[in-house]
Amino acid sequence: MNIEKIVAKTSDLKDGEMKEVEVGENSVLLVRVDGKFHAIGAKCTHYGGPLEEGALNGHRVRCPWHQACFDVVTGDLKEPPALDALPHFDVRVEEENVIVSVPEGAEDRRIITMVKHNASADSRTFAIIGGGAAGNAAAEALRQDGFQGRVIMITRETRLPYDRTGLSKGYLKSDDTEPEILRSDEFYAEYDIEILKEHEVVGVDASDKSVAFSDGSSLKYDKLLLATGSTPRRLSIPGSSLENIQTLRTPDDAYRIKSMAQKGSRIVVIGASFIGMEVTANTIGRGPAITIVAPESVPFERTLGPEIGGMYKELHEENGVSFKLGARLSQFEGNGKIQKAVLDNGEALEADFVLLGVGVQPATQFLEGFDLNPDGSLSVDKNFRVAEDVYAAGDIANFMDWRTGERIRIEHWRLAEQHGRIAAHNMAGRETEFQSVPFFWTNQLGVNLGYVGHVKGWDEIIFHGDPALRDFTAFYVKDGKVLAAAGCGNSAHMPAVAELMRTNQMPTPEELRKGSMDMMQILKS
Repeated sequence: MNIEKIVAKTSDLKDGEMKEVEVGENSVLLVRVDGKFHAIGAKCTHYGGPLEEGALNGHRVRCPWHQACFDVVTGDLKEPPALDALPHFDVRVEEENVIVSVPEGAEDRRIITMVKHNASADSRTFAIIGGGAAGNAAAEALRQDGFQGRVIMITRETRLPYDRTGLSKGYLKSDDTEPEILRSDEFYAEYDIEILKEHEVVGVDASDKSVAFSDGSSLKYDKLLLATGSTPRRLSIPGSSLENIQTLRTPDDAYRIKSMAQKGSRIVVIGASFIGMEVTANTIGRGPAITIVAPESVPFERTLGPEIGGMYKELHEENGVSFKLGARLSQFEGNGKIQKAVLDNGEALEADFVLLGVGVQPATQFLEGFDLNPDGSLSVDKNFRVAEDVYAAGDIANFMDWRTGERIRIEHWRLAEQHGRIAAHNMAGRETEFQSVPFFWTNQLGVNLGYVGHVKGWDEIIFHGDPALRDFTAFYVKDGKVLAAAGCGNSAHMPAVAELMRTNQMPTPEELRKGSMDMMQILKS
């Protein structure tokens, strides 16, 4: 049985406009493009972001929260971090009435059509080393692309793939003992995606097409995706082996941080990185005294610039966080457990716990016989191929920036999912190149910042708005072109900037210097 409702008059929406309406218990996004009305689910299938507030560009809508993209005509998923597509509903026009028909009990999402394993149709085995963002996205994309051979995802962890971004964010504030998994056991079983948990890979023989495990066993593959991500860096200084000094990479790490971040405890965070700052923001409410030590003059100085870094420093200080900036660590002191973190100027900070947020390195140390870059990454071609029948995605992939021709490596969750999908398309025989725009986000103490694009060093930052007021957009200019933007305070602004970058329609630096511009309006024009 269907529920029908008149949701608008034909004159209510112009071409290129959209609005959220309710039909029964369902939130529906009504969109008018190319003179026709379409209706899809109104909430992003990632975390429920209101698509009505996102950026509409042609047939594509970009979520205002984490920039998942969907086709407004079909509801199909175009870009992560969402995993599921949106439902599509029937629309008809009678005289001036726009009527939407929704099946009773309709879901707010739909699983993208996938095939299952059929050995008689395809005897090949595609293996994926890594159960993170890139690996999980690739496994699903292979089945969506019609690959009927074996799909095997290999992870050294004890858990199913989970949302690693949450470990430094909401998980630390919650009382949850386990992170949010991406898919259930039943999902993987339904689509014949095999997961080898607690399997440590110690080598890959590309000539023999085999993967070697630490227990002495091995696995033959026909095509292989390397999606091993990164490992946190540690410090080689006196006292670094003391207890209660750790990094954040796994749920067990995060749970231990939560248990240590209690009222009266003294925590020293080494590094004003996103990990260090987000952990601080999401544990300070539990009552510990936290001091952040970093060599920069402000947090994020090299990534976001001094103005935005100063904004976040002030925000953290308002919430009781202390900083020791322009300082470096000399040694740790303690009797079995950490008691003091000693700076290079001789100052000793009392510490019950130390978090190291001093960066990560590609997890590629086991790859003998591969041509690793100095930073440990693997260079990939336009199809994310490393060598014949071997691909790489995510943190370990050194890839070509289609906008600049520069080789880059980026450690973003959403980008890793994009990489995984593109690598899978190519493994399955669908030649695909990466031509989208990187995006990451951070939410600290109620101030959310989104960043689109990528630039390493910049010639100029053009501000619209004021970071001191926590309402701004910053445009990063290099070689006369806007290559990245960061902003907070306007949820629809950053998705519009991302779409303008993707379609090469960004205003020039000269135009931006003249003053604030409505990016959404520019996108519509």
